[in-house]
Amino acid sequence: MSSVLTDRLSPAGAARAEPAAPRRRTRVFALPEARWAAAATVLFLIALPLQLTGAPGWAWGVPYALAYAAGGWEPAWAGLRALAEKTLDVDLLMVVAALGAAAVGQVMDGALLIVIFATSGALEALATARTADSVRGLLDLAPATATRLRSDGTEETVAPADLTVGDTVLVRPGERIGADGRVLDGTSEVDQATITGEPLPVAKEPGDEVFAGTLNGTGALRVRVGRDAADSVIARIVRMVQEASETKAPTQLFIEKVEQRYSLGMVAATLAVFAVPLAFGAALTESLLRAMTFMIVASPCAVVLATMPPLLSAIANAGRHGVLVKSAVVMERLGEVDAVALDKTGTLTEGTPQVTDVVPLPGAGLTERELLTLAAAAEHPSEHPLARAVTDAARARGLTVPTSRDFTSTPGVGVTATVGTHRVTVGAPPRLPADATDGPVLPVTTGQGDGAGTPGEPAAAPVTAGPAGSPAAPAVVADLEAGGRTAVVVQVDGVTVGVLGIADRVRADAAVTVAALTALTRVPPMLLTGDNPRAAARLGDEVGVRDVRAGLLPEEKVGAVRAEQKAGRRMLVVGDGVNDAPALAAAHAGVAMGRAGSDLALETADAVIVRDELAAVPAVVALSRRARRLVVQNLVVAGVFISGLVVWDLAGTLPLPLGVLGHEGSTVLVGLNGLRLLREAAWTEAARAGTERAA
Repeated sequence: MSSVLTDRLSPAGAARAEPAAPRRRTRVFALPEARWAAAATVLFLIALPLQLTGAPGWAWGVPYALAYAAGGWEPAWAGLRALAEKTLDVDLLMVVAALGAAAVGQVMDGALLIVIFATSGALEALATARTADSVRGLLDLAPATATRLRSDGTEETVAPADLTVGDTVLVRPGERIGADGRVLDGTSEVDQATITGEPLPVAKEPGDEVFAGTLNGTGALRVRVGRDAADSVIARIVRMVQEASETKAPTQLFIEKVEQRYSLGMVAATLAVFAVPLAFGAALTESLLRAMTFMIVASPCAVVLATMPPLLSAIANAGRHGVLVKSAVVMERLGEVDAVALDKTGTLTEGTPQVTDVVPLPGAGLTERELLTLAAAAEHPSEHPLARAVTDAARARGLTVPTSRDFTSTPGVGVTATVGTHRVTVGAPPRLPADATDGPVLPVTTGQGDGAGTPGEPAAAPVTAGPAGSPAAPAVVADLEAGGRTAVVVQVDGVTVGVLGIADRVRADAAVTVAALTALTRVPPMLLTGDNPRAAARLGDEVGVRDVRAGLLPEEKVGAVRAEQKAGRRMLVVGDGVNDAPALAAAHAGVAMGRAGSDLALETADAVIVRDELAAVPAVVALSRRARRLVVQNLVVAGVFISGLVVWDLAGTLPLPLGVLGHEGSTVLVGLNGLRLLREAAWTEAARAGTERAA
């Protein structure tokens, strides 16, 4: 048996041209191992009846010899190459055992060993190929061609690999998108379940991000390419899973370290099993046959194959669901964690500020809609996240935002712009200038803009400024901040007219995820955040986190993680992969919420949640624990079979064919047991397990 399941993993194949690409499955006879095993089996089935019916020796000897050659040449050659590198391969031992059986006249038994050995190798190769299929199938979603728009507006058909950052591509209805990028023009619905797992198509409009391999709906889109083909989300998933397949978990490394010593000891024991009975007068044939049987049943094939199939299957399954686990080491570590630290912004929250409160001040004479319109008009040219939150809130309420002019922005203070005939300022309350003295009635106008009316026409009721330093503004600011929101003050011509409350929305699955992680680790997660204590405490109460540590710098987060690990905890840190990078690196395992697979998140974390779904964290932890349980099961099964067959052979008389069936059967059994985690149901069951424990 091959000691590493990934020996046959190959790079992802070329993309297909079908508009809807089903998952590609490797055909059995496309594998050379399967063809050689089939040839050996056919030759064995030809020779066996000839031998049993008393045909001449040459009649059944030739097909037996050909069966030996067909089924044994590949492992023999691999074993000899390993031997040249001073490594003893168990494959070579199996071939030697078969030849030894033939040397003492047990030609049929040796041929049976070769046939079963070759068949089990073919099954292993097929299972390995199906593992690779689950990853390569992602690339089948990419179209074979893309329509690139030249600068003069004409079209050309190119391969997606030829697209470069900045190119503009046209995606017609029903086509697959050829590259990661952003929509420049057009609206449509895009089925991106292959990337994000969302069951329903997502509406796309200018400015929205789209991914290669996702399926466009009924509208036409013009998309500006944002990533090279090699850096697309799909390509990253495939590449990272393939890189993970090249790593070995500590358990596997330990087994491989022991394997060489065990194999040498087994050879020595085989010689002893042959020589000792012979020295006491046993027959040569009987002693040699017993020794060959011992070599077969004591071979550690099943033990070697016990570890990697479960871990690699778990990695491939997680990759299909948008969780990139960087190595088999990480997959094993995820199942070891017994405490969790969570970041706030971008992890428990969506990382996108939203307007939660619109509060006109008494005496200002503005409604909520009018106050929000003024603020959105001033903020519209800004790229600040809070500015986008204000403009998005106005758009969501169907407000017509007038055009502003003379826009200025002061970092850390706010923005100022002219709306109609008035200067509107939006910014942080502690840093804005104090209110002007007694304010007159201010007829606020919009200026010009689509649907905004004519210049000078009042857009809302007159704004009446209250007396200087009206206590309403500080009270509203204090109330909003006490509730965990960020307060933004709106001034018109230096007079405070209202306050907006902005907060980062908590993820819908945050509370369920916290409960699931608590159930998995038996310890409630802690919250490590640089946010202010009041906002952090409010969030902690909302999602069920009691251990809240706020106002932390990145190095202080690292200190908290290391302190827990010194106390004997194996910490899992979940963050956004930006300011949490030091803590992610210091933890036993780090998971980044990598929206669209951000570069920094991919570099800093051990695992990345590509589809940005927090509930995937307990799911992948539960999947890792299940993989670890399967490893233990496999080691137990392998140990029981080996010890039982060895005792039988030494204490009694174990027929060679039965020894072959027991050994190879246990090897196939542990391999298939590990590959159970490739099933779609394995991820679903892991996700459900965390939820049920939380309930």
